[in-house]
Order: sequence, then structure tokens, then C-alpha cells
Amino acid sequence: MLAKVFKGSADYAPLVLRLALALVFIAHGYQKLFVMGVGAVAEMFAGLGIPLASVSAWVVALVEFVGGICLLLGLLTRYAALLISIVMVVAILKVKLAVGLIAPMGTPMPGAELDVALLAAAVSIVLAGPGKWALERTLFKQEL
Repeated sequence: MLAKVFKGSADYAPLVLRLALALVFIAHGYQKLFVMGVGAVAEMFAGLGIPLASVSAWVVALVEFVGGICLLLGLLTRYAALLISIVMVVAILKVKLAVGLIAPMGTPMPGAELDVALLAAAVSIVLAGPGKWALERTLFKQEL
């Protein structure tokens, strides 16, 4: 029965995934660039042992913010999702791995479960592409 109700709606699935992921990464990139400041992010990265903390902070902030905008628009979508995937892998390995998938009660840092879900969503976009409703299809008549 649900198959009949949702017939023809599969074209919207990548759009929904892109928009949700865009919202998360635009917000996080905005926070790093304009609220916390890249300097504070660099200090945090240095404390975590991330090499070239200042450069890494700028790269992560820009990948999140600009990559999120690209996902929102459906422009250079696979490239943006790939860069976001790399950021998420590093975040999981450098920050969340020590905490675990689900953080123990009383731990100030959340576990990696949401990071893993964001990584899976980004990888899904890399694999599936932006879908039918993407600006790159309008501008370039194809997925990039």
C-alpha cells in the first residue's frame, strides 16, 4: 500500500538527504567561522593533537560552511560530500574514537553515533549523487 502512496517520490530522497546534511554543516561551519572564531577552533584542534591546527581549523570551517552551501544548492555535490566525509572520518578518529559509539553517562563529550550517521549520509551522497533536484543538473545538464 505504501508503495502506491509514494510512487514516483524516490527522486526526492537525495534532495531530503542533501538538505538535512546541508543544514547541519552550514550551522557548524558558521559557528566555527563567525561565532567561536577560527582561532578558538585552532586552539581546540591543537589540544586534540591535530597537526597544523590553524590551517586545519580554516579547512574544516570552510569545508563545513561552503560544502554545506554546495549540498543545499546541489552544486558540486559529490565533491562537497566527499570533503565532508573526510572531515567526519578525521573527527571520528581524532575526537570520538576514545569516547566510543555511545558515551558513558556523565561524559562531557557525546559519543560517535551522530558522527557515524553524518558520515553515512555524506558517503551516500558521494555514491548516489545529488539527485534530480540539483542546480548542477540545470547549469551543466549533468551531475558533476
